[in-house]
Amino acid sequence: MTTVKKQEKLAIVYKSLNSMMVYAKNARTHSMEQVEKIIGSIKKYGWTNPILLDESGEVIAGHGRLLAAEKIGFDPVPTITLFGLTDAEKKAYRLADNKLPLDAGWDIDLLTMELGDLLAEGFDLTLTGFSAEEIDDMLNVDFSPGDEGDQGKLDQLEEKLCPHCGGVL
Repeated sequence: MTTVKKQEKLAIVYKSLNSMMVYAKNARTHSMEQVEKIIGSIKKYGWTNPILLDESGEVIAGHGRLLAAEKIGFDPVPTITLFGLTDAEKKAYRLADNKLPLDAGWDIDLLTMELGDLLAEGFDLTLTGFSAEEIDDMLNVDFSPGDEGDQGKLDQLEEKLCPHCGGVL
């Protein structure tokens, strides 16, 4: 039998940024490039993932979203307060919340098809969180400049299939 921690019913509550405290020992880092990606996501899709807080207003999960909100002046932000966690449980959850998604993989064929579909629709693929280089690699795009020694090599390239329509590229 599976036991689930007894908790209050989750409720999304909008809170001001100045009512929250970052966790001083947050082990997850957020580069400005990553914060900019979060900002792009918020601007395109809206705020889709509340910041998780403890009863005192300290951030359990969502430090990157908090940085993004501060940078663009998005205030108040949606939050969920988690009640009844011990200090050890909060620390462990902070780590788990960041580590567990990293252990997931990708079905490269399906991912490539999804990116191909979005590309065919003219969607800005950078809003998926993948870098331009990652997208180019998955879609078999190579736009690096050549030199005189490359002349005529296009005629000798292997045929590749379009991930969207299956046509020969």
